[in-house]
Amino acid sequence: MTAHVRPPTGGLRGVVEVPGDKSIAHRALLLGALAEGRTTVTRFSGGADVLSSLEAVRALGARAVRDDDVVCIEGAGHDLGPSRPTTIDCGNSGTTMRLVAGIAAGQPVAVLLDGDGSLRRRPMERVGEPLRRMGARVETTHGHAPLTVHGGTLSGIDWTPSVPSAQVKSAILLAGLRARGETTVHESVATRDHTERLLTHMGAPVRREADALRIQGGTRLRATSVELPGDFSSAMFILVAALVVPGSEVLLRDVGVNPTRVAALVILERMGAAIELRAHGTRAGEPRADLVARGCMLRGVHIGPAEVPGVIDELPALAIAAACADGETLVSGAAELRVKESDRLAALEQLTQLGVALSPRPDGFVIRGRGGGPLTGATIRSGGDHRIAMAFAVAGLAAPDGVTVDDPGCADVSFPGFFARLAALGASVEGQCSA
Repeated sequence: MTAHVRPPTGGLRGVVEVPGDKSIAHRALLLGALAEGRTTVTRFSGGADVLSSLEAVRALGARAVRDDDVVCIEGAGHDLGPSRPTTIDCGNSGTTMRLVAGIAAGQPVAVLLDGDGSLRRRPMERVGEPLRRMGARVETTHGHAPLTVHGGTLSGIDWTPSVPSAQVKSAILLAGLRARGETTVHESVATRDHTERLLTHMGAPVRREADALRIQGGTRLRATSVELPGDFSSAMFILVAALVVPGSEVLLRDVGVNPTRVAALVILERMGAAIELRAHGTRAGEPRADLVARGCMLRGVHIGPAEVPGVIDELPALAIAAACADGETLVSGAAELRVKESDRLAALEQLTQLGVALSPRPDGFVIRGRGGGPLTGATIRSGGDHRIAMAFAVAGLAAPDGVTVDDPGCADVSFPGFFARLAALGASVEGQCSA
């Protein structure tokens, strides 16, 4: 199955609502299972990744009912946990696997966590090591999934992750809820803070001190309502699409603008992007706003190691912006892209098939943009990676002959209906087009 994406006859125009934030959805489901009472999550996208967390919640022993874009979870509090050894299929979701490992670390029953071939290639010792230090027994498969967590009596630790990671930080904090004493996680580089915000929203006293987060064991969470904002990482593909197509004006409604998530917006603005924020306020601890993007000429920039952790999921979209920009864009310190759902650095080298001058590096790339000139039509392999599929679909909007993307359905992992959204804005989309 393929999708062929070509430019619109004019600019992209319209109003878009992107799916509810995937990162917050994972956390809302899992913390709802740990809470006491009923937690309601609205604007639930139903993408494959968050469905993995929904099934994990049920496997852990909490009752969860989904009705369209609303999920209700009857939390089990400190009684959460399966009654017998359990296997949980995490699909393609590294967030599910790592956060559930943190929850399972405090349970007396063994939980085996597995996933698809892509997830089995992602590193899991970075979460296994701190959980062992807390008192759990964690067995990985040569540092990868499948991994088995034999929970036990946990003690708080003072930990500095070897690689900046919101998932690892979150797993330690979730294990810390059931640990004796205080658990501290240090961050040399700030990562997305959805877990801390949601823990606070649910009554957990999380303390931030300079570069450290502290949580006291034995804390009970209270059930709540969580209205998810639009997912900023998904919105990035629509934003870049509007920016690179002349004459475009697109409004994205109610998008999450958490300061730890919008580093890519800062980079786009540095590239000269015409993006307007219309503030909405804060709900469930998360700031949100409407975003308006208009077609404009972009310029190349340098994205260094200090910025990369804050834009790791947005780099494929930024690469397309760089391909259309005037001048050179250098990305360094992004070796983590090699161990995502695919080797995204290798996948982005396919930009050369679109006539883009790209020089690969072990930890990044250099792109000399086309300066607003057209890209060349080509057929691209997504490798089953949702962000690569969406990135090259956006590239098709700058190629008169269009770009053909294989396995476009993989975009449903995070953005169900992505190709339909492009078509609704005026893009020409032929082939597979999810509703």
